[in-house]
Amino acid sequence: MNTDWKNLGFGISKTDYNVRCYYRDGKWGELEISSSQEISIHMGATCLHYGQESFEGLKAYRGKDGRVRLFRYDENAKRMARSAKGIMLAEVPQTLFQQAVEKVVQLNERFVPPYGTGASLYIRPLLIGTGPEVGVKPAKEFLFMIFVMPVGPYFKEGFKPVDVMITRDHDRAAPQGTGHLKVGGNYAASMTSVAEAHEKGFATALYLDAREKKYIDEAGPANFFAIKDNTYITPDSHSILPSITNMSLQEIAQNMGLKVEKRPIPVDELESFEETGACGTAAVITPIRKIVDADQQKEVAYGDGKNAGPVTTKLYEALIGIQYGDVEDTYGWITILD
Repeated sequence: MNTDWKNLGFGISKTDYNVRCYYRDGKWGELEISSSQEISIHMGATCLHYGQESFEGLKAYRGKDGRVRLFRYDENAKRMARSAKGIMLAEVPQTLFQQAVEKVVQLNERFVPPYGTGASLYIRPLLIGTGPEVGVKPAKEFLFMIFVMPVGPYFKEGFKPVDVMITRDHDRAAPQGTGHLKVGGNYAASMTSVAEAHEKGFATALYLDAREKKYIDEAGPANFFAIKDNTYITPDSHSILPSITNMSLQEIAQNMGLKVEKRPIPVDELESFEETGACGTAAVITPIRKIVDADQQKEVAYGDGKNAGPVTTKLYEALIGIQYGDVEDTYGWITILD
């Protein structure tokens, strides 16, 4: 392959194989291997009409030793099971999920980017209702599949500060809705506001809570965090997706000697933070340079505008160091594939 590994974007590309498993007659079948990028489903499938679908995102990393590493994919299995329960999909057993992840990475091992390129193999598990229903009720048949592709940074800037805008015109999820689940409807609801942010020159939109518009919620497709007074602060809200990256950063922060607070963050508190950022599997950490609140005619800037803050940088280097095998994994997060 003549791949420019260092200049990969974050997008779809063809690899050799994907894996699939069907749920029929009340049970999961055997894991299947396919080289087709297409699936055949009934036009009445519940995923098409009633949004019965859930997905995950994780990565495989090649270390300096040439070996391939997976990061906390047991947590992705648990999160997909929670999402499935929330919208009445058949839950994928954790053993099947992990077996499928390992198999698809091994089958596409040649697409895991070389160490030192800053790229990784993105892994996309997908669970959909394939059984046809016209009434609003759950399917009886489901498809679980995983496909992969090599990717670069989610934001083209990479680990460089970006500008974000607060949106009050759109809500990503309702307080008692599906915001805490990784389901497609949440992302469909965010597309208008994120597109508007891009048109205005921002990297993404920053959401406020849907009930009162007083507290920070999600940062586009990622979790928000802030640093102040030697403390790592991240929102506590039922409408926020529990990020595995954020969960990991909280543990790393504690081991670095920071306090960790998971609590409601009033929008008025933004001015008091020393550093802010967004975190998630796709972007890992995206430092925030400036938050603009056009409705209130306010903007808050962080740092020198060119580089991530010192704490954010230390957190980022610690996390990717573990993922690529450069830092000892004292947490038991890494699985090395043979």
